[in-house]
Amino acid sequence: FPSLAGNDNSEALPESIPSAPGTLPHFMEEPDDSYIIKSNPIVLRCKAKPAMQIFFKCNGEWVHQNEHVSEESLDEATGLKVREVFINVTRQQVEDFHGPEDYWCQCVAWSHLGTSKSRKASVRIAYLRKNFEQDPQGKEVPIEGMIVLHCRPPEGVPAAEVEWLKNEEPIDSNLDENIDTRADHNLIIRQARLSDSGNYTCMAANIVAKRRSMSATVVVYVNGGWSSWTEWSNCNARCGRGWQKRSRTCTNPAPLNGGAFCEGMSVQKITCTSLCPVDGSWEVWSEWSVCSPECEHLRVRECIAPPPRNGGKFCEGLGQESENCTEGLCIQDKKPLHEIKSQNLETASDIALYSGLGAAVLAVAVLVVGVTLYRRSQSEYGVDVIDSSALTGGFQTFNFKTVRQGNSLLLNSSMQPDLTVSRTYSGPICLQDPMDKELMTESSLFNPLSDIKVKVQSSFMVSLGVTERAEFHGKAHPGTFPHGNHRAFGTIQARNKAMYIQNLASISTTSELKTTALFGHLGGRLVVPNTGVSLLIPHGAIPEESSWEIYLAITQKESSLQPEGSDVLLGPEVTCGPSEVSVSTPFALTIPHCADVNPEHWNIHLKRRTQQGKWEEVMSVEEETTSCYCLLDPYACHILLNSFGTYALIGEPISDCAVRQLKVAVFGCLSCNSLDYNLRVYCMDNTPCAFQEVVSDERLQGGQLLEEPKLLHFKGNTCSLQISVLDIPPFLWRIKPFTACQEVPFSRVWRGSARPLLCAFSLERYSPGTTQLNCKVCVRQLKGHEQVLHVQTSILESERETITFFAHDDSNFPAQVGPKAFKIPFSIRQRICATFDTPSAKGKDWQMLAQKNSINRNLSYFATQSSPSAVILDLWEARHQHDGDLDSLACALEEIGRTHSKISDITETELEEPDFSYSRQNGL
Repeated sequence: FPSLAGNDNSEALPESIPSAPGTLPHFMEEPDDSYIIKSNPIVLRCKAKPAMQIFFKCNGEWVHQNEHVSEESLDEATGLKVREVFINVTRQQVEDFHGPEDYWCQCVAWSHLGTSKSRKASVRIAYLRKNFEQDPQGKEVPIEGMIVLHCRPPEGVPAAEVEWLKNEEPIDSNLDENIDTRADHNLIIRQARLSDSGNYTCMAANIVAKRRSMSATVVVYVNGGWSSWTEWSNCNARCGRGWQKRSRTCTNPAPLNGGAFCEGMSVQKITCTSLCPVDGSWEVWSEWSVCSPECEHLRVRECIAPPPRNGGKFCEGLGQESENCTEGLCIQDKKPLHEIKSQNLETASDIALYSGLGAAVLAVAVLVVGVTLYRRSQSEYGVDVIDSSALTGGFQTFNFKTVRQGNSLLLNSSMQPDLTVSRTYSGPICLQDPMDKELMTESSLFNPLSDIKVKVQSSFMVSLGVTERAEFHGKAHPGTFPHGNHRAFGTIQARNKAMYIQNLASISTTSELKTTALFGHLGGRLVVPNTGVSLLIPHGAIPEESSWEIYLAITQKESSLQPEGSDVLLGPEVTCGPSEVSVSTPFALTIPHCADVNPEHWNIHLKRRTQQGKWEEVMSVEEETTSCYCLLDPYACHILLNSFGTYALIGEPISDCAVRQLKVAVFGCLSCNSLDYNLRVYCMDNTPCAFQEVVSDERLQGGQLLEEPKLLHFKGNTCSLQISVLDIPPFLWRIKPFTACQEVPFSRVWRGSARPLLCAFSLERYSPGTTQLNCKVCVRQLKGHEQVLHVQTSILESERETITFFAHDDSNFPAQVGPKAFKIPFSIRQRICATFDTPSAKGKDWQMLAQKNSINRNLSYFATQSSPSAVILDLWEARHQHDGDLDSLACALEEIGRTHSKISDITETELEEPDFSYSRQNGL
């Protein structure tokens, strides 16, 4: 055999070697194709019989003899010699080969008859690249739609095999006929089902490594569909005009996984009229019938004027009447009728005689007592009775005052009452010097209403005809006063009278309720201090590199909005502007209201004033619309808008149970007469704006708040309001007769006006040594709610205790610009929006965020926004501008399952850190 010991392998071995007769070598095992993994060499083996020698040839060159490992054995069955040879091929050898084809090796075996060659075995370096040539892409498909996910695995040797995972679990297409994974590594789902939503991953693997593609989120969504309308409800009013409604739900099917919400309204309302019960009434009596043989004639009447309808009561009384028609001349039983009844008539005459004498004695006694009381009241003090109900057809108005002898400070009895005056003060007026006169005319110490009605229980006083009356008119002084449920530090303190008179001329009679600030892309918040009115401009609402001077104002004069019919104005008229500002996301306007919110009793509308000065309806609070959004809280309405302008809330009562919330407050101060003390009782809308105006007026008049204000629920049942002073100490104080109780018509209270409702009472001390006043002020609606305020105060300023107001004192920060205006840090807000704006297979999206924040109505409005979660968070910011209740938001997020950390744990220092980690688990 040729030598293979040398380094020169170029010498070729002979193709055949002469040998003794026998058989050619037969290969029992040939070398296989192999792959070198990393730096590990591979082993090629070859086995043949009968074989005298076996050598490897790689890439056309013989492998050195020393690199062969040979084993020899004997086949027991045939007795032939079996030889097996091994060689190692390293990564370096393969990398150093540069040929037109892959690195290959082949076995050559010799026997006595000649040589045999094995198959060529290729040797390649195995690898798998990292990056997929095509990653699957996420999709949102409707239910029953087709899903095709493409995947092209990375380049590799050998070629990678592809496997699909759903939520980290392998997909077996053999078990689900709806899924096909055989088409060029792609995943095909023929008809999408809700269960097909999930995260899909393409797995590529060969002998070297495994590679994972980017996960593709597949969301199978369901667009919402309306259910059938319910039947119309019964008319909610038992009598007269009311409403009935029907509803439908977006549950056929319900929107899932970000599917579109149903378009249109979920509730329809129509007006209805219930027939009122009509009680029957008698028609006039008929003519008497002809006299009958029994000496009687009849007359009849019927209950037909009108007849009872719709469950009304039948007429009370008899429908037939009879009487004797001969005036006693008729003969019965052979006797005249007047003789039969003569005995009874004599007894009746005696009774009538004695009754007349008793009535005459009683009338004389009453006259004597009345004259005595009149003379006593004339000698002590004048009586002032205000009754303006004559303007509405009630009691006749009269004022009388008896002038004391020798008292030049009282006005003459020469002025006739003027029933057209809307605000007057009637009573003894002290004019000690010119400054006092200025006080009375400019500050309007007493400002009772024209609709006050004082109940008069003694009719003889009216007959005196005394009409002396002094009238003075004053202007309103709107002011500011905080409102809320937490204690603040503002107090009302009585002013020194002399200082008050001296500085009265310098006090402005109006205080402008307006706030302005310069806003840009970062947004911010505007607040009219202590009024409950605020404006929130979200971050990014104003374009970058732009800035506007935004203003927020409350109309203090009489509103130009005149409600129609039974509609009432429920809050202040608010203007925000300028109107030419364009925002890319809705801003939030907060307006306080005084309605006891109940959709069965109120139908509340938002109205906007046009450039022509007319008012147009924007929407009803219960209406489903995508133009704006109204969220009605117990004391305020939060409105999401896209345009600035003037807005107001109008309430339409749809039942007698509709409640207008009134705040009742009582103030007091000494009058110019040192023995008199004035109580002023206000009933105003339960809004901070109305209360601050009252407090401003009282500050100018030196008034002191005597008791914490209370809330009165005033129903729309047409019943009037009564205000009375009770339990006055009898031997220390006295009040003028017939003025302890005042009544205000329902329409005056219900419709409201630019000025708060005021009732004034004048009390007189018996002695200058009396400094303490204890009494009760009762305010009640007939057939309605009642509140009692307990007055316990000292009339001396040095001993007087101040009553603390309860409010959010926001007067120090009327405007906040940039991140400090928001409770939620901007970085945290972005992460929340990124999380909830993305549809989730488990339904944890912005709709769940809205539900956890008690936003369950008109979700179609948020669905039209570019970032529904951002608008929901803006609404949260507007609702929690005072409390900043981040803990409730954190609890809502925890319930959804998106976070386990409380936002309220953020400290003031952390709020300024832009990279604050909201949650260590999910990075929110």
